[in-house]
Amino acid sequence: MADQERIALFIDGANLYATAKSLGFDIDYKRLLKEFQSRGRLIRAFYYTALVEDQEYSSIRPLIDWLDYNGYAVVTKPTKEFVDSLGRRKVKGNMDIELAVDAMEMAEHIDQIVLFSGDGDFRSLVEAVQRKGVRVSVVSTITTQPPMVADELRRQADEFIDLVQLANKIGRDPVERGPERPRFVERRPTAGAPAAGAPQTASAGDDGDH
Repeated sequence: MADQERIALFIDGANLYATAKSLGFDIDYKRLLKEFQSRGRLIRAFYYTALVEDQEYSSIRPLIDWLDYNGYAVVTKPTKEFVDSLGRRKVKGNMDIELAVDAMEMAEHIDQIVLFSGDGDFRSLVEAVQRKGVRVSVVSTITTQPPMVADELRRQADEFIDLVQLANKIGRDPVERGPERPRFVERRPTAGAPAAGAPQTASAGDDGDH
């Protein structure tokens, strides 16, 4: 039966944050979980993000803590900071390897992978799990200019789900507050300085493969 299909979610946190931000809405992770629980037997929901370890306060930590206690398997690692050729401070936090390893290990136990990322580097991963008989749905968007999803990833997927189509089901009112719906950015370390956490890894973390 279709409703018994075993599903696993793989969420590239920085990439999903950037995609949702480009579309002008925030993700309600409780609603996201319920949406895919309604589509089959949800085996696991992985969330990957890099953390700035040396910051006294990281704006993503409340979200990470909430996800960890509410049905998500959170995978994190420290970010690496560097200065580019133009002297701009960049934060790199690529989680591609961690996500790929977990997906390959889960492939034998599930029927469908839902990948929340537009990173073209995942095309070969999608192809590999498809060879194991797993269907792959990619969630990103083509409505932005340029599109947030790499063309080769979209073409490789069995199904492409535009995040716009899910906005009414997994989005939330930006003015909502509360510990069960933590926000990515509420405080900033200093006036005018970028807050720590996922927003800074959104561009550097996916290596610009869009």
